[in-house]
Amino acid sequence: MGWLSHAFAVEPPGPVRPTPDQAAVIDRICRELARRRLSTPALALLETLRPLNYLGAQALHVLAPLVGALTNERGCARFAAFLEQRGSVDYLCRRIEELEARSASGSPEEPAASPRVQPAK
Repeated sequence: MGWLSHAFAVEPPGPVRPTPDQAAVIDRICRELARRRLSTPALALLETLRPLNYLGAQALHVLAPLVGALTNERGCARFAAFLEQRGSVDYLCRRIEELEARSASGSPEEPAASPRVQPAK
């Protein structure tokens, strides 16, 4: 009966800690949202769809080949794996709010996870 004791186990409530690879992808997404001033709509969407975050992660896994043609497929897979966790929406909301507050106060941002390529002149 030991196998049954963990059948209905759930993760503890609260925000989760992403792996370094997941954190790089999440920061890139959150920075783009803050840079484009889409923090409020993103937060509203995340809070509205909070109960469906696992289904959204599964949809990202299914659409990975299509999304991979437009963006980095590994980044999409890492983001989907992060969304499967119970506290992922809390972490995303908190990170978006931090970046929005930092950009609103005019303080310098943290260095980007990956350097941008400068266009040739």
